[in-house]
Amino acid sequence: MHAAPSHADLPLTLESMLHAMPKAELHCHLFGTVRRATFEALNRRAGMPLAEDEVRAFYTRGDKPVGVLRVLRALDAWLIRTPEDLHRLTYEYLEDAAAHNVRYSEFFWNPTGTAAESGIPYARAQEAIVRAIHDAQADHGIAGRLVAAIDREASPEAARQMVEWVTGHRHEHTLGIGIDYRETERPPELFADAYADARRAGLKTTAHAGEFGTPWTHVRTALDVLKVDRIDHGYTVVDEPAFARECAERGVLFTVVPTNSYYLRTLPPERWALDHPIRRMPGLGLAVHPNTDDPTLHHVTPTQAWLMMVRDFGFDLDALRGFLENGLRGAWIDDGQRRAWRAQWLAEFDALRARLPPDPLPQGN
Repeated sequence: MHAAPSHADLPLTLESMLHAMPKAELHCHLFGTVRRATFEALNRRAGMPLAEDEVRAFYTRGDKPVGVLRVLRALDAWLIRTPEDLHRLTYEYLEDAAAHNVRYSEFFWNPTGTAAESGIPYARAQEAIVRAIHDAQADHGIAGRLVAAIDREASPEAARQMVEWVTGHRHEHTLGIGIDYRETERPPELFADAYADARRAGLKTTAHAGEFGTPWTHVRTALDVLKVDRIDHGYTVVDEPAFARECAERGVLFTVVPTNSYYLRTLPPERWALDHPIRRMPGLGLAVHPNTDDPTLHHVTPTQAWLMMVRDFGFDLDALRGFLENGLRGAWIDDGQRRAWRAQWLAEFDALRARLPPDPLPQGN
C-alpha cells in the first residue's frame, strides 16, 4: 500500500501558491483598508452624514475605480472620532493582511487630517495605532510598522508640523515619513524643508511621485531634492529612459500598484494592461515590488495584486521571485532581519513553486 501524499506534496494553483507565499506590504494606506461593515458602523454612529447609497457607491468598484479620495477624506471629516477607532482600523487591516500571509507591513497614515478634522492629537493617535500593531502581532503573527504621511494637499508648513510631531513623539514602530494624496499641482519640491527635517532626525523617507501622469521630473525631484529612500508608484520614470537607467543603477525601489486607479481611468479597457508603465519598468532594469495601496476600496487583496503581475502584465515566476526579493531589500528593517527573512521566504517560495503544475496560467497579454 502506498502512503497518501502529504499536504506539502499536493499540487497548487498559481493563485493558491501566491496566497501561501510570504509577503511584505510596503505601500498601503490605513484609510484605504477599512472594511465596509466598519465604515457603515462608523457612519451610523456619526448620525449618517453619508447616505446609504453613498456608502454603497464607495465600495462598488468597476473596472475604473473612482471616488477613492472622497472616502479617505470622509473618514477624517466625519467618522473617526476616538483613538479606539484608529485601533480598530489598524487591527482589522493587519488581520486581513495576515490572512493572505503578509508577514510584514509598512503602512501609511496621515496625521494632519486626524489632528485637524478628527480632533485626535498625534501622540494619542500613534499610541492607539501602535497598540493595535502589538495586538495584531500577538494574535496573527504579522509585524506592522507605521509610516506617517504628509498630506500634500495641505500646506508645506503643515508638513513640517507633522514631522515635528513624529520627531517629538518618536516611537520605534514609526519608521519614517511619506507623502500622498493628489500629486497634480503639488510637486515634491514644495515639501523639501519637511523632508530635510525628517532626514536630520534620522527618519526613513519615501514619496508618491509620478503617479497621476505627472512629469517624470517629479521622480527625479523626490530622489535628488527630497532624497527619499524609495519611490511609491513612480510610473512616469519610463518616459525618460536615460533617467530610468540611472534609477536602475542606483538600486531605487519602486513600490508599484497593479490596481493604480489613474491608469485604469485613463487607458481603455483593452489596452490598460498592455500600456501600463508597470509592464515596462522591470525591462528598464528597475526594481519593483507589487502592493495593494487601498485594498478594500480597490477591491484587491495582496494575493490578487501578485496574481495581476502574472495575469495582466505577463511576468513569470522568476520575475515574481525577484519582486519578493526587491521588497525585502527595500523594507526598512535591520540587515540581520533582512538576511533571515530572505533565506526563509525565498526557500518557502521555491518549495511552493515546486508544487505547481507545468504552465499553471497563461502568461498575460
